[in-house]
Amino acid sequence: MLRSLIEIKPRDVPLRVALRNTAAVVLPLAIGIASGHVAAGLGIAAGALNTMFTDQPGPYRLRMQRMLLTALAAGLSAFAGSLLGGNAALLVLAALAWGVGGGLLVALGPDAARAGLTSMILLVITASQSRTPGESFAAGALILGGGVLQMLFAIAAWPLQRYRPERHALAQVCRQLGASARHMQDSNQAPPVTQALLDVEGLLHGTHRARGEIMQTFRVLAELVERVRRELLVIGDLRSQLGDDEANATLGRTLEYAARVLDALATALERGTAPLAGSAAMEGIEATVDALRLQWHAAGSPRPRALAIAVARAQGLAGQLRAMLRNTNFAGSRGELRAQLAEAHLPRALRPRSALATLRANIGLSSVAFRHALRCGVCVSLAVAVERLSGIEHGYWIPMTIAIVLKPDFAGTFQFGLLRVAGTLLGLVLTTALVHYAFGNAWEQLVLLALLCIGFRMLVTVHYGLGVMMLTGIVVILLAFDGIAPGETMLARGAATAIGSAVALLAYALWPTWEHRRVRPVLAAMLDAYRRYSATLLADDLPARIAARGVARSTRTNAQASLDRLRGEPRPDRHLLAFAEGVFANANRFVRACMSLEAALQDARDLPERAALAAFSTRIELRLAALAATLRGEESRAPGTPDDLRADERSVAERLGAAADEQRARLAAEVIEAFDRMTDSIDTLAHIVAQAEHDPRRET
Repeated sequence: MLRSLIEIKPRDVPLRVALRNTAAVVLPLAIGIASGHVAAGLGIAAGALNTMFTDQPGPYRLRMQRMLLTALAAGLSAFAGSLLGGNAALLVLAALAWGVGGGLLVALGPDAARAGLTSMILLVITASQSRTPGESFAAGALILGGGVLQMLFAIAAWPLQRYRPERHALAQVCRQLGASARHMQDSNQAPPVTQALLDVEGLLHGTHRARGEIMQTFRVLAELVERVRRELLVIGDLRSQLGDDEANATLGRTLEYAARVLDALATALERGTAPLAGSAAMEGIEATVDALRLQWHAAGSPRPRALAIAVARAQGLAGQLRAMLRNTNFAGSRGELRAQLAEAHLPRALRPRSALATLRANIGLSSVAFRHALRCGVCVSLAVAVERLSGIEHGYWIPMTIAIVLKPDFAGTFQFGLLRVAGTLLGLVLTTALVHYAFGNAWEQLVLLALLCIGFRMLVTVHYGLGVMMLTGIVVILLAFDGIAPGETMLARGAATAIGSAVALLAYALWPTWEHRRVRPVLAAMLDAYRRYSATLLADDLPARIAARGVARSTRTNAQASLDRLRGEPRPDRHLLAFAEGVFANANRFVRACMSLEAALQDARDLPERAALAAFSTRIELRLAALAATLRGEESRAPGTPDDLRADERSVAERLGAAADEQRARLAAEVIEAFDRMTDSIDTLAHIVAQAEHDPRRET
């Protein structure tokens, strides 16, 4: 926990984004100061500030919709807060409704959660002053206008760089794949670049995807990236199995050349140019493939199975990278793959679900999002009632802090609470001192506001405490423009922040949502998704395979997040944590073996012993279904599941080993290797689950 408080994360907001976000905040205020309409400038600046965080990567159409909805929610909240500020009873009811509604939006993801949080904050801040209906409407309109201005700045490049988000998303995947090729991870670890690939799928196949002929080329590139990823994973695993040092060194050179090609592709995609630098590296890959083939022929009889697989996979990698170079250049052969995917649309299983359906599914006390929504609504409304009844000076900082600090999990609430208090106090002291002593006039304060705004946008994801410090400074300056002297309110704001954080932590302690009650079902969902993905490998249904692969990635991400939350709980169950980590690691060993099998089968036209392979694949499905049912605490719904999967795997291997010609022998070697790894990982999973079931310390 202490390590998480000082952890510095990589910066993920480019400077150009921070500058345009800052311009939308500062320019209206500068115009207001120059024209004598400071209040109007403040309202627009506040609206732009509240919409800033929804300027996230994605298709321009989605970015526009997301920011516009956030601006509308902010404008409505400002109108409601201003209108109800003079009626404490109605304001408490509104705070309850906004708290529950805004808290429930965590079910729709971080962007929706930020919009909900922004709405809660604006409601309690604007309620600090009672206004007439006309004044309330004007306040809401100014906040909405600021959000619309921020949106216009974010989509200004749409006509000029229509496909820039798609190009940059693919470039990011290529760079991450290149880094993976140079530093191949341990085979027990999860497959790399999972989140980046999920982002690409959302861009290319999501509801708000861009339209146009060039999108078909991007989809081809995305499928080629997926195939390159599988080849790299297989080659990385093979390096630990090859006994031949010379062959191992050759494979290492193959990976290095592949990394250079991927770097060249990433640069070309970012710049929108041809990947000329990749041609020389491509020649290096082809030379290593020839060297591997010569080493295999020189190995004598019987030839090593791992070396045969290495030759096949290096050839496959070279082919996929050549295709990527052609397609990135937007010229040359369209190929069979492009024809196949020309009208590709993912099936409904991988499309984003309806927001209303998602929210409906989360109505219930078993839902983490719903429990968080109730906790948030009750706490915010009670805080509003208390600060109104007690007359605490600047008491609206208490419900505002509660809304910011409360998270669905203990680790997030505790971490955000401590960082919120520390960041707020530092921001109050530093900014108050700067405004009071160093920045005397309005234009100097405006410059300080711009610097803090840039720092906030770039640093809040790097370290939340630093971001809060910058945000507190921004609020202090904006209130100073509104006539509230910074020095007079510093202590009141600091005390309110500390109280709000303490109340949020107390509320979570009284009605917690502990991850140790949820981790088993989450792991079971991951096993089910991996089972469905493995079932598509021998079928000739590419859309179904793509859909199953996407669902498998999503469930793996959910399982990883669940493990992270479990580690952050106070006094975590060490035995449960070790069990969950063991299941997670071995499940990902299984899915890596599945990806190796998919890489082997992707170009196979004549698969030997297809019936026997299909029967064994069914046995794997049954075993995984039984393990998932056990994790959920259910009786096995897989009657007839074999007790000895290894014996079945050996029988299939013997039948495949009879292949006569060279091409079939290589394919058989790859399939045998993949099934051996799949069997080993399933047997290990079964052992881990069986031990946990008989552990007397297991929580019932």
